[in-house]
Amino acid sequence: MSSTSQKHKEFVAEPMGEKPVMALAGIGEVLGRKLEENGFDKAYVVLGQYLVLKKDEELFKDWLKDTCGANAKQQRDCYGCLMEWCDAFL
Repeated sequence: MSSTSQKHKEFVAEPMGEKPVMALAGIGEVLGRKLEENGFDKAYVVLGQYLVLKKDEELFKDWLKDTCGANAKQQRDCYGCLMEWCDAFL
């Protein structure tokens, strides 16, 4: 990744715990609400979906687009955030 947001850096710097879904890079208030409405209220629940999809970039981005309407940048930011977190903590 060439550049990451402050939100991304803060997320990947520590264990996930009970962080809300909106703590994920690329997920703001609007997408966060849509994810919550679909049962993805915590960052770890989205992580679970990422792992169920076997960390596959294309499948995860498609799922994020279908589930909450994330655009390409939001998909990329969220995927990168989870990928880096997994590299550090799994």
